[in-house]
Amino acid sequence: MVKQHVESAINGKIRCDACPVMCYIAEGKAGACDRYANENGELIRVDPLTIIENTASSGGKLVPFVPEGGEDNWDGDLVHSNSQFVTAVGAGTTYPDYKPAPFIVSQKQNGVDMVTVVTEGIFSYCGAKIKIDTDRFLGPETSLVRVEGEPVGHVTTGEYGSQMLSIGGVHHLTGGSKKEGRVTCDTILKLCNSETAELAIDGGATISLKAGSAPIINGVEESRMRVGCGSATIGMFAKQWLGHVDEVVVVDDHITGVLSEHQAGKLLDIAGTGIKIKGRRSTPGRYFRVAEPGIGWGGTNIYDPLTILGDFDPKTAYPGLRMLMVSTTGEQYGYYILDENLKPELQTALPAKLQESVEIIAENCEPALASVLFIGGAGGSLRAGVTTNPVRLTRSVKDALTYVSCGGAPAYVWPGGGITVMADVTQMPSNSFGYVPTPAIVAPIEFTMRLEDYRALGGHMEAIVPVEQAIELAERRIAQPSNVWPMAEKNFKWGA
Repeated sequence: MVKQHVESAINGKIRCDACPVMCYIAEGKAGACDRYANENGELIRVDPLTIIENTASSGGKLVPFVPEGGEDNWDGDLVHSNSQFVTAVGAGTTYPDYKPAPFIVSQKQNGVDMVTVVTEGIFSYCGAKIKIDTDRFLGPETSLVRVEGEPVGHVTTGEYGSQMLSIGGVHHLTGGSKKEGRVTCDTILKLCNSETAELAIDGGATISLKAGSAPIINGVEESRMRVGCGSATIGMFAKQWLGHVDEVVVVDDHITGVLSEHQAGKLLDIAGTGIKIKGRRSTPGRYFRVAEPGIGWGGTNIYDPLTILGDFDPKTAYPGLRMLMVSTTGEQYGYYILDENLKPELQTALPAKLQESVEIIAENCEPALASVLFIGGAGGSLRAGVTTNPVRLTRSVKDALTYVSCGGAPAYVWPGGGITVMADVTQMPSNSFGYVPTPAIVAPIEFTMRLEDYRALGGHMEAIVPVEQAIELAERRIAQPSNVWPMAEKNFKWGA
Protein backbone atom coordinates (compact mmCIF):
# COMPACT_ATOMS: atom_id res chain seq x y z
CA MET A 1 0.00 0.00 0.00
CA VAL A 2 1.24 3.46 -0.87
CA LYS A 3 2.32 5.53 2.11
CA GLN A 4 1.31 9.17 2.21
CA HIS A 5 2.84 12.25 3.73
CA VAL A 6 1.36 13.03 7.15
CA GLU A 7 1.09 16.66 8.22
CA SER A 8 -0.08 16.23 11.80
CA ALA A 9 -1.25 13.78 14.48
CA ILE A 10 -3.34 14.38 17.59
CA ASN A 11 -3.93 11.86 20.39
CA GLY A 12 -2.65 9.06 18.19
CA LYS A 13 -4.93 10.01 15.33
CA ILE A 14 -3.48 11.00 11.99
CA ARG A 15 -4.90 13.99 10.23
CA CYS A 16 -5.33 13.12 6.56
CA ASP A 17 -4.87 15.99 4.14
CA ALA A 18 -5.96 14.13 0.98
CA CYS A 19 -9.21 16.13 0.69
CA PRO A 20 -10.89 19.14 2.31
CA VAL A 21 -12.66 16.97 4.93
CA MET A 22 -9.31 16.59 6.78
CA CYS A 23 -10.28 13.48 8.77
CA TYR A 24 -8.53 12.48 11.99
CA ILE A 25 -8.00 8.73 11.57
CA ALA A 26 -7.43 6.41 14.52
CA GLU A 27 -5.06 3.44 14.43
CA GLY A 28 -6.48 0.62 12.27
CA LYS A 29 -9.30 2.80 10.96
CA ALA A 30 -10.06 4.33 7.57
CA GLY A 31 -11.16 7.87 6.78
CA ALA A 32 -14.64 8.89 5.67
CA CYS A 33 -13.75 8.12 2.06
CA ASP A 34 -12.54 4.56 2.81
CA ARG A 35 -9.49 5.38 0.67
CA TYR A 36 -6.96 6.31 3.38
CA ALA A 37 -6.23 4.53 6.64
CA ASN A 38 -3.98 4.68 9.67
CA GLU A 39 -1.67 1.69 9.73
CA ASN A 40 0.83 1.64 12.59
CA GLY A 41 0.82 5.41 12.77
CA GLU A 42 1.33 5.89 9.04
CA LEU A 43 -1.22 7.15 6.55
CA ILE A 44 -1.64 4.65 3.73
CA ARG A 45 -3.63 4.56 0.54
CA VAL A 46 -5.96 1.57 0.86
CA ASP A 47 -6.66 0.74 -2.79
CA PRO A 48 -3.76 -0.86 -4.65
CA LEU A 49 -1.59 1.18 -6.95
CA THR A 50 -2.31 -0.27 -10.39
CA ILE A 51 -0.10 -0.63 -13.42
CA ILE A 52 -1.07 -1.92 -16.83
CA GLU A 53 1.14 -4.15 -18.91
CA ASN A 54 1.25 -4.04 -22.67
CA THR A 55 0.82 -7.75 -23.35
CA ALA A 56 -1.84 -7.64 -26.04
CA SER A 57 -0.25 -5.55 -28.79
CA SER A 58 2.00 -8.46 -29.63
CA GLY A 59 -1.02 -10.55 -30.50
CA GLY A 60 -0.42 -12.94 -27.64
CA LYS A 61 2.58 -14.97 -26.60
CA LEU A 62 5.19 -15.26 -29.33
CA VAL A 63 7.31 -18.30 -30.01
CA PRO A 64 10.98 -17.20 -30.14
CA PHE A 65 13.12 -18.01 -33.13
CA VAL A 66 16.27 -19.91 -32.17
CA PRO A 67 18.92 -20.36 -34.87
CA GLU A 68 20.13 -23.93 -35.31
CA GLY A 69 22.86 -24.58 -32.77
CA GLY A 70 22.33 -21.09 -31.34
CA GLU A 71 21.26 -19.89 -27.94
CA ASP A 72 17.87 -18.57 -27.06
CA ASN A 73 18.82 -14.90 -26.65
CA TRP A 74 15.48 -13.49 -27.79
CA ASP A 75 12.40 -13.40 -25.62
CA GLY A 76 10.00 -13.12 -28.54
CA ASP A 77 9.17 -9.49 -27.86
CA LEU A 78 8.70 -7.61 -31.13
CA VAL A 79 6.62 -4.67 -29.95
CA HIS A 80 7.66 -3.86 -26.40
CA SER A 81 4.93 -6.16 -25.16
CA ASN A 82 6.32 -5.99 -21.63
CA SER A 83 6.06 -2.21 -21.35
CA GLN A 84 4.46 -1.05 -18.14
CA PHE A 85 2.38 2.03 -17.47
CA VAL A 86 1.72 3.40 -14.01
CA THR A 87 -1.92 4.44 -13.75
CA ALA A 88 -3.39 6.87 -11.25
CA VAL A 89 -5.60 4.15 -9.77
CA GLY A 90 -4.56 3.86 -6.13
CA ALA A 91 -1.92 6.58 -6.51
CA GLY A 92 -3.34 9.28 -4.24
CA THR A 93 -4.13 12.91 -4.87
CA THR A 94 -2.49 16.34 -4.99
CA TYR A 95 -4.69 18.07 -2.41
CA PRO A 96 -4.00 20.74 -1.08
CA ASP A 97 -2.63 21.39 -4.55
CA TYR A 98 0.72 22.96 -3.82
CA LYS A 99 2.18 19.45 -3.86
CA PRO A 100 3.41 17.68 -6.97
CA ALA A 101 1.32 14.78 -8.22
CA PRO A 102 1.78 11.55 -6.22
CA PHE A 103 3.80 9.89 -8.99
CA ILE A 104 5.79 11.55 -11.75
CA VAL A 105 7.38 8.62 -13.53
CA SER A 106 10.11 8.59 -16.12
CA GLN A 107 10.90 5.80 -18.57
CA LYS A 108 12.22 5.34 -22.08
CA GLN A 109 9.79 4.47 -24.85
CA ASN A 110 11.28 3.60 -28.22
CA GLY A 111 14.45 5.43 -27.21
CA VAL A 112 12.62 8.61 -26.16
CA ASP A 113 12.67 9.89 -22.57
CA MET A 114 9.07 10.06 -21.44
CA VAL A 115 7.28 11.26 -18.32
CA THR A 116 3.87 10.22 -17.00
CA VAL A 117 2.25 12.29 -14.27
CA VAL A 118 -0.46 10.40 -12.38
CA THR A 119 -2.97 11.66 -9.85
CA GLU A 120 -6.39 10.79 -8.55
CA GLY A 121 -8.30 13.98 -9.20
CA ILE A 122 -11.05 15.18 -6.85
CA PHE A 123 -13.86 16.08 -9.24
CA SER A 124 -16.80 18.14 -8.01
CA TYR A 125 -17.39 19.19 -11.61
CA CYS A 126 -18.09 15.77 -13.03
CA GLY A 127 -20.77 13.32 -14.01
CA ALA A 128 -21.66 10.45 -16.29
CA LYS A 129 -23.21 10.41 -19.73
CA ILE A 130 -25.36 7.31 -20.22
CA LYS A 131 -26.24 5.79 -23.60
CA ILE A 132 -29.07 3.26 -23.40
CA ASP A 133 -29.64 1.20 -26.52
CA THR A 134 -33.43 1.13 -26.79
CA ASP A 135 -36.32 2.65 -28.70
CA ARG A 136 -38.50 2.49 -25.66
CA PHE A 137 -39.74 5.70 -24.11
CA LEU A 138 -37.84 6.40 -20.91
CA GLY A 139 -39.28 9.83 -20.18
CA PRO A 140 -39.70 13.29 -21.69
CA GLU A 141 -36.53 15.23 -22.47
CA THR A 142 -35.32 17.33 -19.51
CA SER A 143 -37.27 15.10 -17.07
CA LEU A 144 -35.47 14.56 -13.79
CA VAL A 145 -33.73 11.27 -13.11
CA ARG A 146 -34.07 10.26 -9.47
CA VAL A 147 -32.44 7.84 -7.07
CA GLU A 148 -34.04 7.33 -3.65
CA GLY A 149 -36.34 10.19 -4.60
CA GLU A 150 -33.45 12.62 -5.03
CA PRO A 151 -32.73 14.32 -8.40
CA VAL A 152 -29.38 13.13 -9.75
CA GLY A 153 -29.62 14.09 -13.44
CA HIS A 154 -31.97 14.43 -16.38
CA VAL A 155 -33.06 12.93 -19.69
CA THR A 156 -31.24 14.54 -22.58
CA THR A 157 -31.69 14.41 -26.36
CA GLY A 158 -31.99 10.91 -27.78
CA GLU A 159 -29.62 9.65 -30.46
CA TYR A 160 -30.01 7.09 -33.23
CA GLY A 161 -31.34 3.94 -31.61
CA SER A 162 -30.44 5.09 -28.10
CA GLN A 163 -31.85 7.12 -25.26
CA MET A 164 -29.46 9.37 -23.36
CA LEU A 165 -29.18 10.44 -19.73
CA SER A 166 -26.93 12.99 -18.05
CA ILE A 167 -26.12 12.12 -14.45
CA GLY A 168 -24.35 14.28 -11.88
CA GLY A 169 -22.77 17.67 -12.38
CA VAL A 170 -21.78 20.23 -9.81
CA HIS A 171 -25.32 21.49 -9.15
CA HIS A 172 -26.58 18.06 -8.10
CA LEU A 173 -23.37 17.31 -6.18
CA THR A 174 -23.13 20.59 -4.28
CA GLY A 175 -26.08 22.83 -5.15
CA GLY A 176 -28.92 20.93 -3.49
CA SER A 177 -29.51 19.29 -0.15
CA LYS A 178 -26.89 17.18 1.59
CA LYS A 179 -28.85 14.04 0.72
CA GLU A 180 -29.05 15.03 -2.95
CA GLY A 181 -25.30 15.50 -3.06
CA ARG A 182 -24.62 12.22 -1.27
CA VAL A 183 -27.01 10.22 -3.44
CA THR A 184 -25.70 11.82 -6.62
CA CYS A 185 -22.12 11.01 -5.67
CA ASP A 186 -23.06 7.43 -4.82
CA THR A 187 -24.91 7.01 -8.15
CA ILE A 188 -22.00 8.31 -10.22
CA LEU A 189 -19.63 6.07 -8.28
CA LYS A 190 -21.76 2.96 -8.93
CA LEU A 191 -22.18 3.71 -12.62
CA CYS A 192 -18.50 4.49 -13.18
CA ASN A 193 -17.35 1.40 -11.28
CA SER A 194 -19.64 -0.72 -13.49
CA GLU A 195 -21.98 -1.54 -10.64
CA THR A 196 -25.77 -1.62 -10.93
CA ALA A 197 -27.69 1.60 -10.37
CA GLU A 198 -31.48 1.83 -10.02
CA LEU A 199 -32.96 4.97 -11.58
CA ALA A 200 -36.48 6.39 -11.86
CA ILE A 201 -37.48 9.03 -14.40
CA ASP A 202 -40.22 11.57 -13.70
CA GLY A 203 -43.16 10.76 -15.96
CA GLY A 204 -41.36 7.76 -17.39
CA ALA A 205 -39.68 4.45 -16.72
CA THR A 206 -37.71 2.81 -13.97
CA ILE A 207 -34.34 1.58 -15.16
CA SER A 208 -31.64 -0.72 -13.88
CA LEU A 209 -28.28 0.09 -15.46
CA LYS A 210 -24.83 -1.44 -15.40
CA ALA A 211 -22.09 -0.36 -17.79
CA GLY A 212 -21.53 -2.92 -20.53
CA SER A 213 -24.73 -4.87 -19.72
CA ALA A 214 -28.24 -4.89 -21.14
CA PRO A 215 -30.50 -2.22 -19.63
CA ILE A 216 -33.55 -3.36 -17.67
CA ILE A 217 -36.55 -1.13 -18.35
CA ASN A 218 -39.63 -1.43 -16.14
CA GLY A 219 -38.36 -4.81 -15.02
CA VAL A 220 -37.82 -6.18 -18.54
CA GLU A 221 -34.33 -6.74 -19.91
CA GLU A 222 -33.78 -5.11 -23.28
CA SER A 223 -32.19 -7.42 -25.83
CA ARG A 224 -31.83 -5.55 -29.13
CA MET A 225 -30.87 -2.15 -30.43
CA ARG A 226 -32.91 -1.27 -33.51
CA VAL A 227 -31.28 -1.79 -36.89
CA GLY A 228 -32.57 1.58 -38.11
CA CYS A 229 -35.68 3.72 -38.17
CA GLY A 230 -38.73 2.44 -40.04
CA SER A 231 -37.69 4.15 -43.26
CA ALA A 232 -34.13 2.83 -43.08
CA THR A 233 -35.42 -0.68 -42.42
CA ILE A 234 -37.59 -0.46 -45.55
CA GLY A 235 -34.61 0.67 -47.60
CA MET A 236 -32.33 -2.09 -46.28
CA PHE A 237 -34.69 -5.03 -46.66
CA ALA A 238 -37.07 -4.09 -49.48
CA LYS A 239 -35.64 -6.77 -51.77
CA GLN A 240 -36.31 -9.40 -49.09
CA TRP A 241 -40.04 -8.76 -49.44
CA LEU A 242 -40.31 -8.40 -53.21
CA GLY A 243 -42.78 -10.98 -54.55
CA HIS A 244 -43.64 -12.37 -51.11
CA VAL A 245 -45.87 -9.61 -49.74
CA ASP A 246 -47.73 -6.62 -51.20
CA GLU A 247 -47.22 -4.12 -48.41
CA VAL A 248 -44.87 -3.72 -45.45
CA VAL A 249 -45.20 -1.21 -42.63
CA VAL A 250 -42.23 -0.85 -40.26
CA VAL A 251 -43.55 0.80 -37.11
CA ASP A 252 -41.24 3.28 -35.42
CA ASP A 253 -41.74 6.16 -33.03
CA HIS A 254 -39.53 8.43 -35.10
CA ILE A 255 -40.05 7.52 -38.77
CA THR A 256 -42.50 4.79 -39.75
CA GLY A 257 -41.80 3.32 -43.19
CA VAL A 258 -44.31 2.13 -45.83
CA LEU A 259 -42.89 -0.08 -48.58
CA SER A 260 -45.24 0.72 -51.47
CA GLU A 261 -44.78 4.49 -51.08
CA HIS A 262 -41.08 4.44 -50.19
CA GLN A 263 -38.48 5.19 -52.83
CA ALA A 264 -37.09 1.68 -52.38
CA GLY A 265 -40.50 0.27 -53.27
CA LYS A 266 -40.82 2.56 -56.27
CA LEU A 267 -37.47 1.41 -57.65
CA LEU A 268 -38.63 -2.20 -57.28
CA ASP A 269 -41.91 -1.40 -59.11
CA ILE A 270 -44.05 -2.34 -56.11
CA ALA A 271 -47.62 -1.28 -56.83
CA GLY A 272 -49.60 1.06 -54.60
CA THR A 273 -51.89 -0.57 -52.05
CA GLY A 274 -54.22 2.26 -51.03
CA ILE A 275 -52.92 2.13 -47.46
CA LYS A 276 -53.62 5.06 -45.13
CA ILE A 277 -51.29 5.91 -42.23
CA LYS A 278 -52.52 8.09 -39.36
CA GLY A 279 -49.23 9.91 -39.00
CA ARG A 280 -47.74 13.12 -40.34
CA ARG A 281 -46.37 12.44 -43.81
CA SER A 282 -42.82 13.62 -44.27
CA THR A 283 -41.70 12.35 -47.66
CA PRO A 284 -43.12 9.43 -49.67
CA GLY A 285 -43.22 6.34 -47.50
CA ARG A 286 -41.99 8.14 -44.37
CA TYR A 287 -44.33 9.17 -41.54
CA PHE A 288 -43.74 11.04 -38.28
CA ARG A 289 -45.85 10.81 -35.10
CA VAL A 290 -47.89 7.73 -35.94
CA ALA A 291 -48.38 7.36 -32.17
CA GLU A 292 -47.07 8.71 -28.92
CA PRO A 293 -43.73 7.51 -27.50
CA GLY A 294 -43.94 4.43 -25.29
CA ILE A 295 -42.59 0.96 -24.65
CA GLY A 296 -44.68 -0.82 -27.29
CA TRP A 297 -44.06 -1.45 -30.99
CA GLY A 298 -41.01 0.46 -32.27
CA GLY A 299 -40.84 2.72 -29.22
CA THR A 300 -44.49 3.81 -29.55
CA ASN A 301 -47.31 3.40 -27.06
CA ILE A 302 -49.25 0.96 -29.27
CA TYR A 303 -49.59 -2.77 -28.90
CA ASP A 304 -51.99 -3.29 -31.80
CA PRO A 305 -50.28 -1.97 -34.94
CA LEU A 306 -53.60 -1.70 -36.81
CA THR A 307 -54.42 1.38 -34.71
CA ILE A 308 -52.07 3.46 -36.87
CA LEU A 309 -53.96 2.52 -40.07
CA GLY A 310 -56.93 4.27 -41.61
CA ASP A 311 -59.27 2.67 -44.14
CA PHE A 312 -57.67 1.31 -47.29
CA ASP A 313 -58.62 3.18 -50.47
CA PRO A 314 -61.06 0.91 -52.34
CA LYS A 315 -59.90 2.37 -55.66
CA THR A 316 -56.50 0.76 -55.15
CA ALA A 317 -56.77 -1.90 -52.44
CA TYR A 318 -58.26 -5.33 -53.10
CA PRO A 319 -59.30 -8.44 -51.14
CA GLY A 320 -56.41 -10.81 -50.61
CA LEU A 321 -53.79 -8.02 -50.38
CA ARG A 322 -50.95 -9.29 -48.18
CA MET A 323 -49.42 -7.01 -45.54
CA LEU A 324 -46.58 -7.44 -43.06
CA MET A 325 -46.32 -5.12 -40.07
CA VAL A 326 -43.08 -5.32 -38.12
CA SER A 327 -41.15 -3.31 -35.53
CA THR A 328 -37.63 -1.97 -36.05
CA THR A 329 -36.12 -4.76 -33.97
CA GLY A 330 -38.20 -7.60 -35.39
CA GLU A 331 -39.49 -8.38 -31.89
CA GLN A 332 -43.09 -7.62 -32.88
CA TYR A 333 -44.67 -8.57 -36.17
CA GLY A 334 -47.98 -9.54 -37.73
CA TYR A 335 -49.09 -10.87 -41.10
CA TYR A 336 -52.45 -9.68 -42.42
CA ILE A 337 -54.66 -10.31 -45.46
CA LEU A 338 -57.43 -7.91 -46.52
CA ASP A 339 -60.90 -9.45 -46.40
CA GLU A 340 -63.86 -8.68 -48.69
CA ASN A 341 -64.43 -5.44 -46.82
CA LEU A 342 -60.75 -4.46 -47.16
CA LYS A 343 -60.21 -5.00 -43.44
CA PRO A 344 -56.87 -6.54 -42.37
CA GLU A 345 -57.26 -9.99 -40.83
CA LEU A 346 -54.42 -11.31 -38.71
CA GLN A 347 -53.08 -14.64 -39.92
CA THR A 348 -51.95 -17.28 -37.49
CA ALA A 349 -48.95 -18.35 -39.56
CA LEU A 350 -46.21 -16.24 -41.09
CA PRO A 351 -45.05 -17.44 -44.53
CA ALA A 352 -41.53 -18.86 -44.46
CA LYS A 353 -40.01 -16.08 -46.57
CA LEU A 354 -41.49 -13.40 -44.35
CA GLN A 355 -40.37 -15.24 -41.23
CA GLU A 356 -36.89 -15.27 -42.72
CA SER A 357 -37.03 -11.51 -43.34
CA VAL A 358 -38.12 -10.83 -39.76
CA GLU A 359 -35.23 -12.94 -38.50
CA ILE A 360 -32.83 -10.99 -40.72
CA ILE A 361 -34.05 -7.73 -39.18
CA ALA A 362 -33.45 -9.20 -35.72
CA GLU A 363 -30.03 -10.53 -36.73
CA ASN A 364 -28.97 -7.06 -37.82
CA CYS A 365 -29.92 -5.55 -34.46
CA GLU A 366 -26.89 -5.27 -32.20
CA PRO A 367 -27.18 -6.31 -28.55
CA ALA A 368 -28.68 -3.58 -26.39
CA LEU A 369 -26.16 -2.22 -23.90
CA ALA A 370 -25.88 0.55 -21.36
CA SER A 371 -22.74 2.60 -21.97
CA VAL A 372 -21.29 4.88 -19.29
CA LEU A 373 -18.85 7.67 -20.04
CA PHE A 374 -17.23 9.49 -17.16
CA ILE A 375 -16.88 13.21 -17.83
CA GLY A 376 -14.94 15.62 -15.65
CA GLY A 377 -13.07 18.88 -15.81
CA ALA A 378 -9.46 18.94 -14.65
CA GLY A 379 -9.35 22.31 -12.93
CA GLY A 380 -6.37 24.53 -12.22
CA SER A 381 -5.77 22.90 -8.84
CA LEU A 382 -5.37 19.43 -10.35
CA ARG A 383 -3.13 20.80 -13.09
CA ALA A 384 -0.95 22.46 -10.45
CA GLY A 385 0.15 18.99 -9.41
CA VAL A 386 1.61 18.58 -12.89
CA THR A 387 3.21 21.96 -13.43
CA THR A 388 3.95 25.17 -11.61
CA ASN A 389 2.18 27.02 -14.44
CA PRO A 390 -1.13 25.15 -14.94
CA VAL A 391 -2.20 26.89 -18.14
CA ARG A 392 0.85 25.48 -19.93
CA LEU A 393 -0.45 21.97 -19.35
CA THR A 394 -3.74 22.95 -20.99
CA ARG A 395 -1.88 24.32 -24.00
CA SER A 396 0.32 21.24 -24.17
CA VAL A 397 -2.75 18.97 -24.26
CA LYS A 398 -4.41 21.10 -26.94
CA ASP A 399 -1.20 21.05 -28.99
CA ALA A 400 -1.13 17.22 -28.77
CA LEU A 401 2.21 17.26 -26.97
CA THR A 402 0.61 15.68 -23.92
CA TYR A 403 -1.57 12.57 -24.01
CA VAL A 404 -4.38 12.28 -21.48
CA SER A 405 -5.64 8.95 -20.20
CA CYS A 406 -7.89 7.79 -17.38
CA GLY A 407 -6.68 4.63 -15.71
CA GLY A 408 -4.74 3.93 -18.89
CA ALA A 409 -7.86 4.19 -21.05
CA PRO A 410 -7.93 6.78 -23.84
CA ALA A 411 -9.68 9.99 -22.83
CA TYR A 412 -11.44 12.28 -25.27
CA VAL A 413 -10.51 15.89 -24.52
CA TRP A 414 -13.24 18.37 -25.33
CA PRO A 415 -12.31 21.46 -27.35
CA GLY A 416 -12.38 24.87 -25.74
CA GLY A 417 -10.88 26.03 -22.48
CA GLY A 418 -9.64 23.82 -19.68
CA ILE A 419 -9.13 20.06 -19.81
CA THR A 420 -12.55 18.43 -19.88
CA VAL A 421 -12.13 14.71 -20.41
CA MET A 422 -14.50 11.87 -21.21
CA ALA A 423 -13.68 8.16 -20.94
CA ASP A 424 -15.46 4.83 -21.33
CA VAL A 425 -15.52 3.32 -17.86
CA THR A 426 -15.53 -0.26 -19.20
CA GLN A 427 -12.03 0.29 -20.60
CA MET A 428 -10.64 1.24 -17.21
CA PRO A 429 -9.39 -1.08 -14.45
CA SER A 430 -12.02 -2.33 -12.02
CA ASN A 431 -12.83 -0.02 -9.11
CA SER A 432 -11.00 2.90 -10.71
CA PHE A 433 -13.27 5.45 -9.02
CA GLY A 434 -13.62 6.55 -5.44
CA TYR A 435 -15.21 9.45 -3.58
CA VAL A 436 -14.68 11.99 -0.87
CA PRO A 437 -17.61 13.10 1.27
CA THR A 438 -17.40 16.76 0.27
CA PRO A 439 -19.09 15.22 -1.93
CA ALA A 440 -16.96 14.62 -5.01
CA ILE A 441 -15.81 11.78 -7.23
CA VAL A 442 -12.18 10.68 -7.22
CA ALA A 443 -11.07 9.62 -10.69
CA PRO A 444 -7.70 8.60 -12.12
CA ILE A 445 -6.05 10.82 -14.70
CA GLU A 446 -2.62 10.56 -16.31
CA PHE A 447 -0.63 13.01 -18.43
CA THR A 448 2.11 11.52 -20.61
CA MET A 449 4.65 13.53 -22.60
CA ARG A 450 8.31 13.74 -23.55
CA LEU A 451 10.69 14.69 -20.77
CA GLU A 452 11.81 17.83 -22.62
CA ASP A 453 8.18 18.91 -23.09
CA TYR A 454 7.53 18.37 -19.40
CA ARG A 455 10.48 20.57 -18.52
CA ALA A 456 9.25 23.27 -20.94
CA LEU A 457 5.82 23.50 -19.34
CA GLY A 458 7.28 24.05 -15.89
CA GLY A 459 6.95 20.53 -14.55
CA HIS A 460 7.97 19.40 -11.08
CA MET A 461 11.31 18.03 -12.24
CA GLU A 462 12.53 17.38 -8.70
CA ALA A 463 9.68 14.91 -8.12
CA ILE A 464 10.45 12.62 -11.07
CA VAL A 465 11.20 9.00 -10.18
CA PRO A 466 12.20 6.15 -12.50
CA VAL A 467 9.44 3.74 -13.45
CA GLU A 468 11.19 0.88 -11.68
CA GLN A 469 10.81 2.67 -8.35
CA ALA A 470 7.09 3.22 -8.87
CA ILE A 471 6.50 -0.34 -10.05
CA GLU A 472 7.98 -1.66 -6.79
CA LEU A 473 5.00 -0.10 -5.01
CA ALA A 474 2.39 -1.46 -7.42
CA GLU A 475 0.15 -4.11 -5.91
CA ARG A 476 -2.05 -4.78 -8.91
CA ARG A 477 -0.87 -5.55 -12.41
CA ILE A 478 -3.34 -5.96 -15.24
CA ALA A 479 -3.11 -6.59 -18.96
CA GLN A 480 -4.73 -4.05 -21.23
CA PRO A 481 -5.82 -6.06 -24.26
CA SER A 482 -7.94 -3.55 -26.19
CA ASN A 483 -6.89 0.02 -25.40
CA VAL A 484 -4.41 2.08 -27.36
CA TRP A 485 -1.12 1.93 -25.47
CA PRO A 486 -0.87 5.28 -23.65
CA MET A 487 2.78 5.77 -24.62
CA ALA A 488 2.38 4.87 -28.31
CA GLU A 489 4.13 7.36 -30.60
CA LYS A 490 0.97 8.11 -32.58
CA ASN A 491 -0.52 9.76 -29.50
CA PHE A 492 1.94 12.65 -29.63
CA LYS A 493 2.85 15.45 -31.99
CA TRP A 494 6.62 15.08 -31.88
CA GLY A 495 8.76 18.18 -32.10
CA ALA A 496 5.92 20.68 -32.18
